[in-house]
Amino acid sequence: MASANKTKPESKSVAAFLAEVEPAARAEEGQVLVDLFARVTGQPPALWGPSIIGFGAYHYRYESGREGESPRVAFSPRKAKLVCYLKFESAGAEAILARLGKHSTGKGCIYINRLSDIDLSVLEELVADSCQAMAEAYPK
Repeated sequence: MASANKTKPESKSVAAFLAEVEPAARAEEGQVLVDLFARVTGQPPALWGPSIIGFGAYHYRYESGREGESPRVAFSPRKAKLVCYLKFESAGAEAILARLGKHSTGKGCIYINRLSDIDLSVLEELVADSCQAMAEAYPK
């Protein structure tokens, strides 16, 4: 039997979560990202699990039978790095990533040390591109 998804919407507010983020500079960066993601997605922020701020949601189902809900785009203001959860598989995503600034990537993740290391307007492009890719992959 497939295990349940541990990352679920939480009742705690995003503002309450950000108030607890350390260091304070990371919390401030988190608020900048909340504003950016909300503006680009047109969706309000919601806390998913203990530390992910997501925007919108989609339903997934794997061949294994596992299924659940996840945010369409999200980020986490972790102590070591900011982590953006995006779908950057479109034809133009690599070119956008190349202009972002200092970052690293993992599967569906962009790791950023500080917002001052990147171009926020390019991050906006990546969030918009990811939203488009998610809409195509997971229509409502």
